[in-house]
Amino acid sequence: MIETLIKVWQSQYLFSRTIEHLYMFSIALIFSLAIGLLVGIIIYSKPKSANPVLNILNASETIPTLALLIILLPLFGIGMAPTIVASIIYSILPVARNTYTGLTGVNKNLIEISNAIGLSEREIMIKVRFPMALPLIAGGVRIAIVFTMAVVTLGGLIAAGGLGAPLQTGINLYDVNIILIVGLWIGLLAVILDLGAAIIEKALKARYGR
Repeated sequence: MIETLIKVWQSQYLFSRTIEHLYMFSIALIFSLAIGLLVGIIIYSKPKSANPVLNILNASETIPTLALLIILLPLFGIGMAPTIVASIIYSILPVARNTYTGLTGVNKNLIEISNAIGLSEREIMIKVRFPMALPLIAGGVRIAIVFTMAVVTLGGLIAAGGLGAPLQTGINLYDVNIILIVGLWIGLLAVILDLGAAIIEKALKARYGR
């Protein structure tokens, strides 16, 4: 078993493929967080836009991943770019939704106290609402991590590289060893990343009591 593992690892260049995979994953997740937080804050500040925006983001989730990748090909070509863009599109919703829910769900007593001591709306946002929303935002990030990992893996179908490439090779060759080893390695990476996010989420819950 060890020999098979080493053989697959070397023949499929899993070390460099893992670096490629995490590179795409990191870029997609960073942009998802930035856009998701921005959208969540905007729809909080303009409540009438919340339902339409969230409905649009929900609709984007219904598009099959492979179909979305194909749609993006004419715009971005094959490779990493459409894979990263697709990952971002899928991962914005959980971050934006949880940001909006976290900001709107802060205990009203805390807001009243903040107003009573003379804090401005901006100060309340920075010092009260956003910190109290962090546990929910972290929960959205955990979902985004899973979405991003899945889409980046499928990017192997359009020559994006990463761990999706050797997995596709295994499928094409009907090589069970490659499929199992690469699949398990992708799963292990996803579990490690989710565990890290879970630890952060737990710490935030303990700190802010949500």
